[in-house]
Amino acid sequence: MNLTLKPDVVNWPEIHYVFVEGVGPFLETAPAAWQALHKSVDQIASQGKINGYMSLYKMEPKMLYRAGVALDRKPETIPPGFQYEKFQGGKYSRFVLTGSYAQLPEACGRVFNTVKETNLPVDNNFFIENYVNDPRVTPEEKLVTEILIPTK
Repeated sequence: MNLTLKPDVVNWPEIHYVFVEGVGPFLETAPAAWQALHKSVDQIASQGKINGYMSLYKMEPKMLYRAGVALDRKPETIPPGFQYEKFQGGKYSRFVLTGSYAQLPEACGRVFNTVKETNLPVDNNFFIENYVNDPRVTPEEKLVTEILIPTK
């Protein structure tokens, strides 16, 4: 697995975020959220340029998962079942996975173990998975995912 285990610290910018949210077990909420997003992406794209795809999630006090896109501006309308938020961003420790999305569960496990072992000071913001390139045109082994840990 091609995963950086020594993170660099970045300041995630403020973004216009349109998303669908699920609460509950990850293996149920994440696939359903992405399925809903992909069905509505053309409608969302009519409201502004999509600058990226990302998931935002919190694990405490309960699993909250958001699948969404960053737009270049606030949308005038959003599809039913979706929400808009101006996400404030913040300070993050960035780990990078290069390769298949199928490696993400193992990669996240390694990242969370590294965070625990190094006593990285985790903030109470959303965790982010930023999908850097487009899986429709990028070979699977060249997919890049940033795993971002909110940091104090």
